[in-house]
Amino acid sequence: MRRILGIALAVLLVGGVVAVIFLGGTGTSEGTATKTVRGVIGSEKSEFFRDPDVVRALAAKGYTVKTETSGSWAMDQLALKEYDFAFPSSSEPADEIAAKAGVKGAQSAKPFFSPLVVIARANAARVLADNGLARMNGKNTGTLLMEPFLKAAGEDRTWQQLPGSSAHTELTGTVFIKTSDPTTSNSGALFIGATSNVANNKTVVSDDAGIERTAPLLRKLISVQGSLEPSTDGPFRSFISGSGEPLVLAYEAQVAALLMQKQATGEAASMVVLYPDTTVNSPHTFVPLGEKAKDLGTLLATDKRLRELAVRHGFRPQEGTAEFSAATTQYAGYLNPELTGIRQVSAPTVKVLTALAGRAKGQGGTP
Repeated sequence: MRRILGIALAVLLVGGVVAVIFLGGTGTSEGTATKTVRGVIGSEKSEFFRDPDVVRALAAKGYTVKTETSGSWAMDQLALKEYDFAFPSSSEPADEIAAKAGVKGAQSAKPFFSPLVVIARANAARVLADNGLARMNGKNTGTLLMEPFLKAAGEDRTWQQLPGSSAHTELTGTVFIKTSDPTTSNSGALFIGATSNVANNKTVVSDDAGIERTAPLLRKLISVQGSLEPSTDGPFRSFISGSGEPLVLAYEAQVAALLMQKQATGEAASMVVLYPDTTVNSPHTFVPLGEKAKDLGTLLATDKRLRELAVRHGFRPQEGTAEFSAATTQYAGYLNPELTGIRQVSAPTVKVLTALAGRAKGQGGTP
């Protein structure tokens, strides 16, 4: 009997060891996270933080990251004390968030950035190019010529008034770019910043006179669109689904991720990516709101694996042109890795940009 019991115990012991190894393997595959942090992010980064590889890479560094999305310019209106970090899409709203949260001067980080682009239906891009409003650099990529485009917008030009459009019955009504709401969304606000620069004789708007000078054009650009979505994700998804407007403002990262994940099918595969020849840089800025997340922004900026994953989601790591170019070589027919021919300008101050966005939506007053 003792011998039988001994054998049984030995079997159980071996089984227990196997079970521990099995469970241990499962545990390590999920990572070794020890610290849970909660943050509010721009919607364009939600796929990045949901990526299982990103989850594992963060867990290996001791983090479980839970996120909620918000328009970047609306984040400072949230109950920020409920979050460990905020991660808007540029430095301008980051400054407002830090001030509102009482952490002004906190060590923020800018892990990656993404320039604005206009994604266009192939027919729309060709008509723009034939009328001097854009320049094609290939079948699926080109440059939006801001001065002539804004001149056309200021004159309320319609597609029907552009020679060559009559062959494309889907191109009707006023020519405009569908954007997100500039009072809540970073992409919409930065587009206002870039267009105001062009309309202000290629100078950053910095005073009441500049606001008054550019406000009528900005109002036209926004009012013609009808209802506005609070973030970039909505108009982009409408476009790639085959609905939506023929010209849509997006982040390059959204396009690059779509291409690298081989999801550009149907009409989306024939899209043309137009880079505005004047743009405002958009460094995604990590703002720690407490001690728990104070090192997470630096980790996102410097960790080799996390930089690789950021590129996979279409973002350009800071000082990472070579990384981005290498990852997107086969999609050079759509993208402009070196940002050749693009004039990058500074954004107006938060106060001025807020006033410009308000005036664009028909809200009154200078700052």
